[in-house]
Amino acid sequence: MSTRGGVFIVGGGLAAARTAEQLRRSEYTGPVTIVSDEDHLPYDRPPLSKEVLRAETDDVTLKPAEFYDENNITLLLGNGARSVDTANQKLTLADGTELSYDELIIATGLVPKRIPSFPDLKGIHVLRNFDESIALRQEAGSARRAVVVGAGFIGCEVAASLRGLGVDVVLVEPQPSPLASVLGGQIGDLVARLHRAEGVDVRCGVGVSEVGGTDRVQKVTLDDGTELDADLVVVGIGSHPATEWLADSGLEIDNGIVCDDHGRASAPHVWAIGDVASWRHTLGHQVRVEHWSNVADQARVLVPAMLGQDTPSTVSVPYFWSDQYDVKIQCLGEPEADDVVHVVEDDGRKFLAYYERDGVVAGVVGGGMPGKVMKARSKIAAGAPIADVLG
Repeated sequence: MSTRGGVFIVGGGLAAARTAEQLRRSEYTGPVTIVSDEDHLPYDRPPLSKEVLRAETDDVTLKPAEFYDENNITLLLGNGARSVDTANQKLTLADGTELSYDELIIATGLVPKRIPSFPDLKGIHVLRNFDESIALRQEAGSARRAVVVGAGFIGCEVAASLRGLGVDVVLVEPQPSPLASVLGGQIGDLVARLHRAEGVDVRCGVGVSEVGGTDRVQKVTLDDGTELDADLVVVGIGSHPATEWLADSGLEIDNGIVCDDHGRASAPHVWAIGDVASWRHTLGHQVRVEHWSNVADQARVLVPAMLGQDTPSTVSVPYFWSDQYDVKIQCLGEPEADDVVHVVEDDGRKFLAYYERDGVVAGVVGGGMPGKVMKARSKIAAGAPIADVLG
């Protein structure tokens, strides 16, 4: 292997692509290498549960191959990282190849959680990568009944996409409502209402006790004894940072790779960015943010810090969104499930709600109200009194 030294970026998603791009924008001229266990060019993952699953597009690449050629960025695809020796600055790939790095940036993202008790049957899917989305789409074309286990953002998006494909869907969630653990019960009930209006059978407060079938899945049994016919099951019960391969690295791992406020990990010349990284907040605590928009902000801080350049302020208002049917659910700020929630608009489908914590506006969540959500950004950034947005 001739690729030696320089900056190695481990990961094949948005964080890897944005970091490589930022390196060249920052006039770094040394070798840049992206290492990914997938065969695809670095691609965008949010469309996997939406546009890709609905067969609206198969192109989710972030940059064409020409971009990497023109910017002298080497792609090592289909051969992921197996381990790292931080003392000797060596990266070992899945096939045993050892590579020496000057700087290592870890951007491995998340790994979906699975249910170990589920049998190995055809028709059971966990959605994380492009190939899994295509496989699910192909089976959905002939499926009649699907059970989606977990009503977080991925589960809700998959349920919406499957309904759009004409599949009968049962959405199962042990929490009292969809998204309850993230956005609280009030907004969760509004999301449940949206899905029920589209024909989804939403079952909350109950889990799955058994999945059965011979060669492929045929039946799902819930904790309350209810039996559901199903020829498709999608598990969307959350994810965890992809750090297993770092077990012997000596890096500090605690709900992600522990970093300072510029992305430096606990070993010299190692950095982390994106969903896998827990950065120190300006207030002193660690925060791991799983938001698409957060990656570009982090890249603009990490790369200059690594190159010894001036770094911009890291202060920004977190933002994420989720497309479900014709409603874009958007969130600004850092709402928590136990905040005081003020639903200020609700027309039976679209809604707007402010989250109050300690008397100030902590966040805003809107369904189908993009303009009004974005207008709250300055209030959230300033920690304005809740009265400023309720008035």
